[in-house]
Formats: sequence, C-alpha cells, structure tokens
Amino acid sequence: MEKVGFIGLGIMGKPMALNLLKAGYSVSVLSTSAAAAELTEAGATAYATGKELAAQSNVVITMLPDSPEVQQIVSGADGVLEGIQSGALFIDMSTIAPATAVNIYQLMQGKGVEALDAPVSGGQVGAVGATLSIMVGGTAEAFERALPLFQAMGKNIVHIGEPGAGQTTKACNQMIVGMTIQAVAEAFALAQKAGVDLEKMREVLLGGFAQSRILDLHGKRMIDRNFNPGFKIKLHKKDMGIALQTGEAFSVPLKGTALVAAQMEAAAAQGNGELDHSSLLLLLEE
Repeated sequence: MEKVGFIGLGIMGKPMALNLLKAGYSVSVLSTSAAAAELTEAGATAYATGKELAAQSNVVITMLPDSPEVQQIVSGADGVLEGIQSGALFIDMSTIAPATAVNIYQLMQGKGVEALDAPVSGGQVGAVGATLSIMVGGTAEAFERALPLFQAMGKNIVHIGEPGAGQTTKACNQMIVGMTIQAVAEAFALAQKAGVDLEKMREVLLGGFAQSRILDLHGKRMIDRNFNPGFKIKLHKKDMGIALQTGEAFSVPLKGTALVAAQMEAAAAQGNGELDHSSLLLLLEE
C-alpha cells in the first residue's frame, strides 16, 4: 500500500487522516500540528518538516485553509517540493484558487511528480464518516492511482477533468451552498418574524420542491440555535472570494455569489467568522 504523508489536521483533515489509518495505510504527519499526538497514538509517524515527510512518502496529501498555506508548505523552506521524490503523487484536498492548483501541478511536473487537485464537500460529518464528495482535477492515470485512497475518505468520487477542474467545481459547489444557506436563512427570518412555527415549516417544505440537504441539516441548526462550526463562515467567505475571482477571470458575472459573499463579510465583521455558515441567520435577525 502507498505510504501517505498527510499535512493539515484541522476539523476536516484530522478525521480524513484517521480514516486512512483505519483503512490500513501507513500515514505520516507533521509533529508541529496540534493534533499530531492523537494521530501518532493511532499509529501515524511524525516528522518535523514537509521536506522530511515528503521524502518518506509515496503520496503526499494536503488539507489546508487557503492557497497561501498550500503554496508555503509546497514551495517554502523545507517544504514538500524539496523532499518529494520522482514518481510520487501529490494530492491537494484543500479548497484553493484553480490558478494556484494549476501552478502547483506545473511545479510538481518539474520534479517528475503527478499532482491532483481534489477538494471535498460534505463538511465535518462527511470527513468523520468517510462519506465526502471528492471532485478531482488531473490526469486519468493519477486519478486511478489515488482512487483507493479517496475511497477510504469519501463515497462520491468523480474525476472532473484537467488540472484545476476540481477546484473550479468546488468553487461552483460553494456558490450553490452559500446561496442556498442565505435563502433558508431569509425564509426562516421572515417566518419567525411573522410568528410561523419554524419546525413545522421545515417539515412541510422538506416534502416539497424546496427540499434540500441544506434545508434539512442547516435548517435544523437554525431552529436549534446550534452554530458550532461544521464549516466556519470565515472559510466559506474565502471560498466565495475564490469563486468571484474565477468568475472575473472568465468574464462571468456572479451577482448572487457577490451578494452572499458580502453577507458573509458582514457576519465575520459582526464577530461570527468562527461560527458555522448557518449562522448567517444571526445577521438577518440583527
């Protein structure tokens, strides 16, 4: 089996790495991570730098917050690029700009390494349950090599196309999710102000054309006032920015995306950036 180096042990990355261990893979992590002790107790090996980790791995996976963090761990001092060996596979599962994904692919090609951009959807619940949707950009050969790894972390796994295609698809996913959360939040804010029972409204809407996973799961969060993060507003705000940048690059006006991005910006300014993105409701209530 592949020897996997996994960098980025946050809300999503930690359970993903644990699922690889459960599937029988040899997993290495960075000793500087706050979750390193938990992973080593589960059987992982820890290394001090990305360079050391990459040198001991056939596959390197990153799951980091944004493009700058991925660029730094790849091409910074003692980074992955310094240690990764020809014939290895690099997989970035973060949500970053498509242009950054293409740039990293080109850097890896210069080292004789195939690279995939493979962002995910499904939140913390999907990461823990190994039910993530994984959208992949890169060559068909690299995708086939990575598929068993993806199957240890997710269920709905699709090779989208060329390098960068996975990240473009993820940007589109975040647009749809963000605008749908905004729609549910607006509907709930209106119904609440009009004195309508939100639980009963959610129940009947789930049986009609408005049915969606967001109405189901995030609607329940709003009713229960449970805004502990599955996915933080500040991260979704970042993703909406990526979508807007990509839209600008292709001259596609994204007016709904811009509106919801502004709502997320306002929610973060309100001090709610660390809360779940369903807490967009709080901004409307205020």
